Amino acid sequence: MPKPNVLVLATAEQPEFQMLADIPHTFCNDVAACADAAGDCTAILQWNGTRDMLRAALAAGNNVRWIHSRSAGLDNMLFPELIENPVILTNGRGVFSASLGEFVLAAILYFAKDFRRMIRNQSEGRWEPFDVEEISGQIVGIVGYGDIGRAVATRVRAMGMRVLALRRTIPANPDDRDPVIERYLPAKHLKEMLAHCDYVVATAPLTEETRHMISDAEFAVMKTTAVIINVGRGPVIDEKAMIQALTSHRIKGAGLDVFENEPLPPGHPLFSLENVLLSPHCADHTADWHQQAMRVFLEQYARFEKGETLQNIVNKRLGY
Repeated sequence: MPKPNVLVLATAEQPEFQMLADIPHTFCNDVAACADAAGDCTAILQWNGTRDMLRAALAAGNNVRWIHSRSAGLDNMLFPELIENPVILTNGRGVFSASLGEFVLAAILYFAKDFRRMIRNQSEGRWEPFDVEEISGQIVGIVGYGDIGRAVATRVRAMGMRVLALRRTIPANPDDRDPVIERYLPAKHLKEMLAHCDYVVATAPLTEETRHMISDAEFAVMKTTAVIINVGRGPVIDEKAMIQALTSHRIKGAGLDVFENEPLPPGHPLFSLENVLLSPHCADHTADWHQQAMRVFLEQYARFEKGETLQNIVNKRLGY
């Protein structure tokens, strides 16, 4: 039986595409080319193509049975025809979780030890001792407890921190619950959780349910010493409300890798706030992150070729 042919949606040639040498594949880099090439393919690899490219390929790809997204986040990719189509959709969930977990730990230490003040004093040649915080015993609340949330929880728990987790569904069987989590809470108890947290970490996917789930009312119940960290999707946090909370010192600070609109335009207020640690959506950009993503696809392809169950199957209606 011939190997499944893969249509790769990519806008640029990249070195990791050499890893596809052993499987039949075709590239397309615009809408017309994707529509023309899709007829002979049984799988689509959405590497860095546009949603319009994917829409065109799916419409023309009568034999397509599987689509894999390099990214974990799917809010910019899903469209009605894809949701209704029986084609299997998988994503890159888990590929970048370790690096994002490390970023969260770094952001926590950045605020607890006041690294900004250390760097400023060093650059100004000022000897100015000051007090710092221990993070052991402090509470981290994770909003949207999935693979990234687990990566965060294991790292902060190793530092002696206590971890609360907000989930859409909570495992009914205690044996299925993550032992590093002190307490699970359902989504309706978000404010209750936030009121207890020293650090709030948003790792939730972006859906209609999660858009702006942290806004004015949520910031109002947080501790004035709380720090919010977002490594999920930017619009999960109402950016206007967050900026107000930061400028009024309603909360202590924010560590951000994702934003409502990217890239941030010149002069955006987040650039100038002293209580913000800002990463331009690159906290998971390790030297080999593209290779890691391709290895996940190739492992999935081997399962697809053998007719085995794929991993990371997405519930298209839920969006994750």
